[in-house]
Amino acid sequence: MSDSRAPELSFEFFPPRTEAGRDRLPEVYTKLAELDPRFFSVTFGAGGTTRDFTFDAVKNISRDTGICTAPHLSCVASDKADLRRLLTQYREHGIKRIVALRGDMPSGMLGLGEFRYARDLVDFIREETGDHFDLTVAAYPECHPQAQNFERDIDHFVDKVRAGADMAITQYFFNPDAYHHFVDRVRARGVDVPILPGIMPITNYTKLARFSEMCGAEIPRWVRRQLESYGDDSDSIQAFGHEVVTRLCQQLLDQGAPGLHFYTLNQAEACTRIVSDLSLEKAGR
Repeated sequence: MSDSRAPELSFEFFPPRTEAGRDRLPEVYTKLAELDPRFFSVTFGAGGTTRDFTFDAVKNISRDTGICTAPHLSCVASDKADLRRLLTQYREHGIKRIVALRGDMPSGMLGLGEFRYARDLVDFIREETGDHFDLTVAAYPECHPQAQNFERDIDHFVDKVRAGADMAITQYFFNPDAYHHFVDRVRARGVDVPILPGIMPITNYTKLARFSEMCGAEIPRWVRRQLESYGDDSDSIQAFGHEVVTRLCQQLLDQGAPGLHFYTLNQAEACTRIVSDLSLEKAGR
């Protein structure tokens, strides 16, 4: 690490839609709270389709753990009046951090709404609430799947940071060089906010391949072929996935990443094993 401070951890959840999922989630976030994360975050469905579930999950997690919990807020298919009401709710409930995203277009919806880019959402939040919220935005080391090219994607990222973002979290990746190249490029443009690498534990190859296809994350060929060779052997998939992701995390931290942001998929075990093997549970954050 180039920084003397201990690396910071954070964990992302999605708002469960089923009663069984809602019953299980407290066990997960209680277990991960023991790792002393800087914050938790809760996702927001395409076009705000899980808005109420997101708000409820944020309130419950924050109340039960005392850990700062950030709702994701997407602007696609949203209007200013709705977002203004939601920001007021968040302020009234003591929420201090938001993950501000463009978001995905819901199926069957034709228009973007009043916002085109995450930069516009960051601008709007700053205009409405000043410095009340710490704003986190997304970064794409391997390029946003809908970007014209890598240069335009860098431009968009720089724009939304300059609009008022305090931090960024990357899409998950498995090639540390992609992260470091991205960071070097935006640092050269004067962007100095922390950029947390997003980490996806590998526990199920079928789901990983589907997610990666949707979001444009590249699974290196050697990793993909090894995972494919295990077929339905879930124990071997998890063991190999743990080795790959733990090594990735160590490489990132050794080369100066400020921390790790885990996409938990509402599961604690894979994340806690990685953190334990990195000896971060004793890091004294």
